[in-house]
Amino acid sequence: MNASADFALDQGVLRFTGELTLACIGDLSQRLAALTDLPSKIDLGQVDRIDTVGAWLVHRISREHHIEVVGADADVCQLLEQISEADKPLKIRPDSSPPFIRVLREIGDGTSVAWHSLIGLLGFFGATMVGLWGLITHPRRFRYNAMARQFEVVGVKALGIVGLMSFLIGIVIAQQGAVQLRQFGAEVFAVNLIGRITLRELGVLMTAIMVAGRSGSAFAAQLGSMKLAEEVDAMRTIGVSPMEALILPRVLATVVLMPLLGFYAAVIAIIGGGIFCWIDLDIPPITFVQRIREVVPMTDLWVGLIKAPVFGMLIAMCGCYQGMQVEGNAEQVGLRTTASVVQAIFLVIVLDAVFAVFFSSIGWL
Repeated sequence: MNASADFALDQGVLRFTGELTLACIGDLSQRLAALTDLPSKIDLGQVDRIDTVGAWLVHRISREHHIEVVGADADVCQLLEQISEADKPLKIRPDSSPPFIRVLREIGDGTSVAWHSLIGLLGFFGATMVGLWGLITHPRRFRYNAMARQFEVVGVKALGIVGLMSFLIGIVIAQQGAVQLRQFGAEVFAVNLIGRITLRELGVLMTAIMVAGRSGSAFAAQLGSMKLAEEVDAMRTIGVSPMEALILPRVLATVVLMPLLGFYAAVIAIIGGGIFCWIDLDIPPITFVQRIREVVPMTDLWVGLIKAPVFGMLIAMCGCYQGMQVEGNAEQVGLRTTASVVQAIFLVIVLDAVFAVFFSSIGWL
């Protein structure tokens, strides 16, 4: 039978007895409030049990009258410390700070997040390479069906939107180039502009941006949903590596298909520009193709094909990394998906600038 909570005031010492719990505390609080003599100490040595309600009662008396608590064992002392730490005034409104300090704080927070994301991405790249080496040494573990499925999702189903985008971009480049070159009577050089800029830069770059928005976001959302549903943990429990089953098929499929999609986009953009030149500039298709062959060096094609798989790996890794970072709630899926697209596009553009400097330095102009 539970002993009801009670107290006794003896020579300035307030001694609690029984169980200071919610079930046994009764009218103890009202009787303590009716005391006229303030104690100098609170003794908990004869307390059998104490819960959060009892600890709050003791803490309140000690705090209001600055009374020392004695006789408590280690567990009770820890409970009283936690109650004391939680006893803080609630802020209805956050502390205001000057706008300049707030901007600096946000810049610092953003820099810290970007740095930790970069370190995490590098670590994820290392884990991907380790997983790839495991598949190379044990090829029977390779999941061909999963990779074939990603070929369809990343490549085949993207042909329509990538082709339409590239066709329109080729028309826009031809139209804008013709308008500017017409001022100098050099409309024919629009062919040079179309051929070089699509094969060297825009074909691969616009394809990378489209794949990042389409496939990279899908990777992040799919893996994030699996993380929330604890499917990834279940795979680890039954001995299936998430790296080999989920991440490597997506990464390898994107790396393999990006050169093909980039070349396809460049060809469609050249076709779009050629149709515009035929209609608006009266340049026949035969002349257009011949001019393309004369002015576009083979190095432009190699530049695009070399950059494409690197962009593909970057996009797939950003999507998979952000997806594997999802935890807590469904809101994280949306946030990580957005972060994967922004991160992939930003890194692709930065890497494209690095490639431009590198190829210029080796004479591939």
